[in-house]
Amino acid sequence: MNTSRIPLLIDTDPGVDDALALLMAFNDPQHEVVGLTIAAGNVGLAHTVANALKLCEVCAVDVPVFAGTDAPLVFPARDAAYVHGRDGFGDTGYTPAMRTAEAEHAALAILRLSHEHAGNLLLVALGPLTNLALALKLDPSLPSRIARCVVMGAAVSAHGNITAAAEFNIAFDPEAAHIVFSAFPKIELADWEAVLAHGFRHDDAEHWLAADSPRARFYAGISAHTRAWSRAGRGERWHAADALAMALALQPEGALELRERPLVVETAGTHARGATIVDWNRQTGAADNVAILMRYDQARFEAMIEAALAAPAKA
Repeated sequence: MNTSRIPLLIDTDPGVDDALALLMAFNDPQHEVVGLTIAAGNVGLAHTVANALKLCEVCAVDVPVFAGTDAPLVFPARDAAYVHGRDGFGDTGYTPAMRTAEAEHAALAILRLSHEHAGNLLLVALGPLTNLALALKLDPSLPSRIARCVVMGAAVSAHGNITAAAEFNIAFDPEAAHIVFSAFPKIELADWEAVLAHGFRHDDAEHWLAADSPRARFYAGISAHTRAWSRAGRGERWHAADALAMALALQPEGALELRERPLVVETAGTHARGATIVDWNRQTGAADNVAILMRYDQARFEAMIEAALAAPAKA
């Protein structure tokens, strides 16, 4: 590993917006991706692992991929194939990658890499938090070795995107989210409501996707279904949730406003399961455990996406 670069471990469930976030990470000169740990979420585990491997191949990056959990900890959950396609990558029928995932389970890889890069590791979670929860159950001291933990998830004022009150990543496995938010002393959070405030124009995205780059061509294909779904349902702006979380992770100086507050995950209730409850007025006396992204530099965010798509096969 290049010791001048920050080690970056990404837990993810690719997923079209996950793929955009990974392109940003692969293109960043200040960070070195040391592993991708894969969970089920947007689609099933076989697809999310295959998608991660294919994206690494397209980008010509030799990043180890570790398969993790194929289901939530307790209850079954609905996937998001209606957004991402049945295979998570727009049902393009791509040729599978040549290599396969590592034999090591994702939860064990998280723990091993946290020891190898103790005190320096940037951990970014872009999907359901099942792998992280399992790692914490195996070793509750994990947070002490993580320099920063960035999570895409939650709806901090309960304007959900999969239920009335809950965001998808948290709702997919609320028990896992409860474990993770209870264990880490501070999580930097890019929630769904921040995502809605940082959409970018479809016309601009189509311009970026026209770049003469293998990455742009591949991403244009796998994102076509999602972009059409988004334009039909949400209008002129496209909202790439995981890309915003990755922008916060890679360039935290772009955050214009963060608010620290206590947050808990609701694991019960007929209507509120998976909701994230923020104590905005600090009435409970609980310690602040999240730094919630409220505003990010939009021009910086869009420039990162454009550069990631335009990057050559080997960044």
